[in-house]
This record gives sequence, C-alpha cells and structure tokens, in this order.
Amino acid sequence: MKKNINIDIAFTHIYTRKKQTMVAALGVAIGVGMYLFMNSLDAGFSKYSTDEIFKNNAHIKIYKNDEISKPLTTDDSSGLRVIINPQITTLSKKIINPEALLAAVKSQPYVTNAIAQVNFDAYYNRGKAQIKGTGNGVNMIEYAQMFNTDKYMVAGNTEALQGNLNGIIIGSGISEKLSLSINDNITVTSSFGIVKVMKIVGIFMTGSSMNDNTKSYVNISTAQQFIKEGPSFVSTLFINTRDANNPEPFVQKLQQLTSYTVEDWKTSNADVLSGNNTRETMMGAISMAILIVAGFGIYNILSSTIIQKINDIAILKATGFNGNDVVKIFIVEAIIMGIIGTAVGLLLGSVLIAIMSNIYMGGPVGYFPIGFEITLFIRSFILGMLITLCAGYFPARKAAKVDPVEIFRK
Repeated sequence: MKKNINIDIAFTHIYTRKKQTMVAALGVAIGVGMYLFMNSLDAGFSKYSTDEIFKNNAHIKIYKNDEISKPLTTDDSSGLRVIINPQITTLSKKIINPEALLAAVKSQPYVTNAIAQVNFDAYYNRGKAQIKGTGNGVNMIEYAQMFNTDKYMVAGNTEALQGNLNGIIIGSGISEKLSLSINDNITVTSSFGIVKVMKIVGIFMTGSSMNDNTKSYVNISTAQQFIKEGPSFVSTLFINTRDANNPEPFVQKLQQLTSYTVEDWKTSNADVLSGNNTRETMMGAISMAILIVAGFGIYNILSSTIIQKINDIAILKATGFNGNDVVKIFIVEAIIMGIIGTAVGLLLGSVLIAIMSNIYMGGPVGYFPIGFEITLFIRSFILGMLITLCAGYFPARKAAKVDPVEIFRK
C-alpha cells in the first residue's frame, strides 16, 4: 500500500510542478538527442572511411617485404658491431610458387576471396602529355567480385578486360587530364622501359583522387610483360575474410602458411584509423558532456523541490514514512523525467538523422553518410536513464536525511 502511496506522491509532485518537470525533461531530451545524433554522425563517417579503404584494399595481403642488410659482428669478446653501408638487399618482389600458396589460402575456411596481383610503375602518355601512376595486373573478374569494381565504372565494363592483353581500364582523372574516352588508345610506359599502346575498355571513378588520377587495371599477363617477368610472377596476394573488423586472428593463421609478410588492413591504414579514433573520442566526449549537463539540470530541479517541500517531507516522516520511502519518491520523479526526456530525445535524434541522411552530397559519396543504428539507440536510452537516476539519487538521499523534529522546531 505504501508503495502505491510513494508513487502517488511522486506523480503529485510532477503534476504540481509541470513547468520544472518539462524543463528537466527538455534538458534530458536535448542531451540524449545530441548524443544519439553526434554518435550516429561518427558511426556514419567511420563506416564511410572504412568503405573507402575497402574500395582497393583487401582485409589481408601477403607480399615480400624489403630486407635490410645486417651489420657484421666481430668475433672478439667486445661484441663490437661494424655496420657497413646498410641497405635494401631485396632484389625481387616475386612470391615463389604463388599458385600453391594461393590454393592453400583459398582452402582456409575463414577465407571468402583470394586473388593474385602484379603491380608496376606506369607512365600514361598522349602526345607530350604524361601522367605518372600505378598499373595493376589482375584477373579482372575475380578482382571485381572482391572489390565491387562494377559499382564505380562510368564507361565500359570490367568483363571487357578479361583475356584482353591489349586492354586497359583507367581512372576518370587520367581520362580527363589526357582527354581520353572509351575505345581510345593510350601509350603506357613502365619503369622497365616497356612501351605498349593500349585500348581503353573501361573508365572508373571511385571519388578518391589518389586512385582516379593515377590507377589503372590491365590483364595480369600484360603486367608481367611490363616488368619483364614470366607468367609465374606474382607480387601480392589479396585476401578477404569472414570478419573484416577482426582480422588479427586470421593473420596469425595465414602466417603459419608462409614466410612472407602477412599484413591486415588495420596495420596498412593505421594513420586513417588513428584519425577515426581521435574523432570518436572527441565526439563521444562532447556528447557525454551534454548528457551530464542535462543530468545537473534534473539534480538542481529535484534539489529545489526538496527545499520547497521540506515541510511536506518532515510531515511524511513524522507520519511513518522512513528514509527509503522518501528516496523512492524522488527516484520515481527522476525516472518519470528521464523517461519523458529520453523518449523525446530519441525522437529528436531520429528526426536529425533522417534530415541529414536525405542531404545529397554529390559525387561518389551520394547521400550524407549517416544512418539509424539500433545499438546507438539502445546505448542512448541506457545512458539517458542512468544519468537521470544518478542525478535524482543524490537529492533523494539528502531528502531522506531530513530530521522532522528540527523542521518542526523552525
């Protein structure tokens, strides 16, 4: 019975102080709404940044890394090390027996895609105009399946390169700078002095100037000719796994299959991920600060209620209500404010997300990179209620310690 009375008293306080209740709920609503919105922005940017990385990068790659000459060590007891002109000793980037290694990689249950690639430094020429870039020799059908290259094609198609030793797919930046279009010829020179006149069978645009202005795709056999290597030459293996966000265990397993360097995408793009972590920390700190400020609003309103209702609290305690009952009354008030404010805040955040997600940014970006993520809604609700409860608990404890005798004497 007393439990119902506690709730009735809490609702009476809420109803008789509607203005203060709405102010507290509004503070929570703004805090929860901005927390949800800002973290959704951060999640959207992180997803967009990761998608940009995966346009041309696999989850894991295997390649032959550079080796540095080791210092000569004397045989005397002093252990003196003599360093004589340390330099790179790697003469070739060739992976030995790549077919067997690729087959072993593909047989692993956690591997979803694996392809071979040959890279070379390329110079794209038309008349006296020249652009320096990078050529990528691949099996274009397999490459397109791994990286969804068809999505970025603005002219031609990836299938036209399959089996075409004279075909090339170039970036839109190269096309614009050299005034080239589909079916035009382009002269490509490698750093080994090999010159070929190639026919453009496709043009892609990823939105990354680094790729669009320099990159091209040719048949893997053509790339081997550009660097004066035989048909068995492979410089890199690209591998996709079942879990892109947790590649480290797969790196350890793949390293057991080969002595070559096995590197995951997080290691290759450590600078990008560092920037993402910095942004996440900043956005999280700002949004959490807004929530804490909203919590102080509830704390101040409940503290004000205690001061104004001090006589009522004394009467309650004099008529048999104990300290726990008083705490429950004010906790219920905080919960009511929190539920109202959190619900409105989630609605406010949803409206802001919906507005931003419908803003068209143009180019390959498309619409603004933000979306509804259920985990962020759940986290926002929990944090909103948790801060509200904390903000209500301390004033409630203060009210529970009121001595009715001292109040009546005054």
